Amino acid sequence: MKLSKAQYDEVARFITRLKPTRQCMRQLKERFPHQSQSTLLSIFSQEYQRLIRRTHARHHAPDTIETYYSRYLHDTAVDPAAPVLLNLANEVDFSPALIARTILERFLQDQDGVMPTKPVLSSMLRDPSLIPDPVLANQVDQCIVNDCCNGPLVDCVKHSIGHEHEVLLREKLLENDLAFLDEDQLRMKGYDKTPDFILEVPVAVEGHVIHWIESKASFGDESSHRMYLQDQFWSYWNRFGPGLVIYWYGFIEELDCHRERGILLKDEFPSDIVTLH
Repeated sequence: MKLSKAQYDEVARFITRLKPTRQCMRQLKERFPHQSQSTLLSIFSQEYQRLIRRTHARHHAPDTIETYYSRYLHDTAVDPAAPVLLNLANEVDFSPALIARTILERFLQDQDGVMPTKPVLSSMLRDPSLIPDPVLANQVDQCIVNDCCNGPLVDCVKHSIGHEHEVLLREKLLENDLAFLDEDQLRMKGYDKTPDFILEVPVAVEGHVIHWIESKASFGDESSHRMYLQDQFWSYWNRFGPGLVIYWYGFIEELDCHRERGILLKDEFPSDIVTLH
C-alpha cells in the first residue's frame, strides 16, 4: 500500500499521541480505517523506535536508574503481584522491555557487585525463569509480553515475518519460472553483501531492467529508506546493476524517485514482468 507524504505525516502525527500498548492499534485502525493493519503496525513500530532512540539517554542516566530501581523495590515490597515495572514504563512513556532490562541489570549488579554481561542479560530476558528472583522474573515477563515494539518476543516475530516474506518472494519467482540465486548461494560464491535474490536472466518491470530483488517486510518511510539506500541498495546497484525493492507493507510514493538510476520500488510482486525468450 503506497501512501503520499502528506498521508504518512498524518499517520505519524497521530502516533505521537499513542502509547505502545495493544490498544493503540485499535485506535490507529479506527482513525485510519482504509489503511491495512499491517501497514499501520509497521509505521507505528518504526516511529516508536525513533522515539525510543531520542529518549534513551534520558532514561539511562545514573540518577534516573537509581530512581526507577528504588521505585521498583518499594512498590514490589508493598504488592509483589502488581505490574510495577509495566506501570512505571507507561508512566514515564518508555518501552516496557527496555525498562525491564534496565532494572534487571541494576538488580544483578546489586547481587553480584559487578556489571552483568550482555549474553547473561539477553538470556534472562529471553527466558525470565532464569532470573534468580521470582518477583523480578514475573515483572520482567509482564513487560516482555506487553511490549509490542521491543524485546526478544518482538525480535522473534520480526525475524519470522521477514523470513516468511522471503519465502513468499521465492515462491513468486518459481511460479514465474525465473532462475535466481539466493543469499546463501551468493555467499558461497564469495559475495559478502548481497540482495535476497539475483536473477540469473534479467527481466523488465514497467520498462525497467531488473537484475536483483530485495524483500523488506516493513513500510518504507523516509528515514529507513534513506538508510537502506546508503547501506544496501546502492551497493547492490554498483555490484549487480539495477534492481527492485519490494516493501510488502507499503512505502511513501514520493520515495520511488530513483527508477531512472536503477532502483525500482513496489509494494507487491510485479504482475507485468517481461522476460527474455
